[in-house]
Amino acid sequence: MINYKTSKEIGAMKECGLKLRKSVELLLPLVKPGMTTELIDKTAEKIIVSQGAETSFNKVKGYFWTTCVPINEQVVHTPPGKRVIKNGDVLTIDIGAYFGGFHTDYATTFIVGKQEDSKVSHFLDIGKETLTNAIKQAKVGNHLGHISHAIEEGICKNGYFVMRQLTGHGVGKELHEEPFVPGLLDKPIEKTLKIKPGLVLAIEVIYSMGTEEIAYEKGVDWSIITADKSLSACFEHTVAITDKNTFILT
Repeated sequence: MINYKTSKEIGAMKECGLKLRKSVELLLPLVKPGMTTELIDKTAEKIIVSQGAETSFNKVKGYFWTTCVPINEQVVHTPPGKRVIKNGDVLTIDIGAYFGGFHTDYATTFIVGKQEDSKVSHFLDIGKETLTNAIKQAKVGNHLGHISHAIEEGICKNGYFVMRQLTGHGVGKELHEEPFVPGLLDKPIEKTLKIKPGLVLAIEVIYSMGTEEIAYEKGVDWSIITADKSLSACFEHTVAITDKNTFILT
């Protein structure tokens, strides 16, 4: 069942999103080569609490951390630990906040430190651009398939691969709600869900350089990697759709 939000509920989610956005703005400049992912996570927790919100991800059964911190071939759900990030690593920070009874969800991927690699920079730029274009399709009267098509087109036309088994999702009182928002179109657009006012989505662009296939990382609970160990990235925003506008909450 899809939980469409009232204008009052979307107002509460805007507050939550602002706190998450501010937390990310404070966190990202602190991430440096030589840090452990565990330290990134503990820093993120302190920042979110300082904004008057609660951490979101540790409300998921069995997950005990504030962030997911995939590196390089790790795709999503990688928990923090003792791994040290190095100059040139491709790091994803996936993070959520909980405030006023609602969750918001956000992710970004970037190159750690000052090492520049034009191939990797282009790969990441395409993900950011694709998320922007996908969000433009999240409007009343369109279908979820318009969002999926925008993701598929943006990633695949550039020679990259959407991770087929991983999707965006609804978000609200629960971190993961219906509907799922695939990054690939597997049916005619008009047969996908029609977008109505009150729909709040975490739209995710999850993709890799070399494969659409995932694998589960040995020895690291939760962590999903690319099956061929190629680089992966994730860009995500929480958006709320009303009869007048679509708001990026994060």
